[in-house]
Amino acid sequence: MNTVPPTTRSAGVSLIGVPTDIGAGTLGARMGPEALRVAGLAQAIQQFGIDVKDCGNLRGPANPWQAAVNGFRHLPEVVQWNQLLHDATYAELAANRLPIMLGGDHCLAIGSISAVARHCRAQGKKLRVLWFDAHADFNTATLTPSGNIHGMPVACLCGQGPQALTDMGGHVPALLPKEIRQIGIRSVDAGEKRLVHDMGIEVFDMRFIDEMGMRHAMELALALVDANTHLHVSLDVDFLDPDIAPGVGTTVRGGPTYREAQLCMEMIADTGRLASLDLVELNPALDIQNKTAELAVDLVESLFGKSTLMRR
Repeated sequence: MNTVPPTTRSAGVSLIGVPTDIGAGTLGARMGPEALRVAGLAQAIQQFGIDVKDCGNLRGPANPWQAAVNGFRHLPEVVQWNQLLHDATYAELAANRLPIMLGGDHCLAIGSISAVARHCRAQGKKLRVLWFDAHADFNTATLTPSGNIHGMPVACLCGQGPQALTDMGGHVPALLPKEIRQIGIRSVDAGEKRLVHDMGIEVFDMRFIDEMGMRHAMELALALVDANTHLHVSLDVDFLDPDIAPGVGTTVRGGPTYREAQLCMEMIADTGRLASLDLVELNPALDIQNKTAELAVDLVESLFGKSTLMRR
């Protein structure tokens, strides 16, 4: 195992729990932060000699579990949770710490990535977002079949959504399509396909990975990442095949294997550029003996440099 963490540019890691399923269509992701803690996330990172600060859980509105209004479910509550997360994330970045958002559902990436993008603009850094997910998350109010905002965060970050979400970080769009790479996609709604294509987002779907291999996909996803790049990883655990990660509300068969997922994390660690992280959509109510949370922690270990042999 490597003993020198790849993320030496930060003063330490800050865990930010966001216990809500406000953007999801299945209840339970609100319990995700505690499941990750029980699985030993902090201890897994500390073994690399990294200072870990657990900031506890943010406190936001309850989930009213109501129907969609004008194409959005729970928009006021989604805005509140994301604003809280934006502010907490930005504060940790300003303190030169690496924030890890413990979700919660994937709508929360609007807040975390808006803060990361704001920080990058202030620091004059390039941004690269690696979006590991089974879904494209590029729905809009007119396209969505459900109104669940966890299916819309990429669209909102790219400026396609309500103003309260698109300008959260003070700039619209928060994220340029050229700054994001989507990996593992295998479920995209009909309307999303056209939008993703028109926006020019680079997507490495499961067919590409099957044909070309995960290593090649990751080499392309990480191309041109350099010393002036802030690398953000947004990891939805439904990225993984449900045979190894059953604890999610939106499972899609045919996802990456354990070793393919580990290779992704190991190649990110090799860059030494990881600077912020989302862990989302873990639903302990649907898990089996916390195995999905434990797998997520295992992947985070690889992100921070775990390897079988010492490597250059």
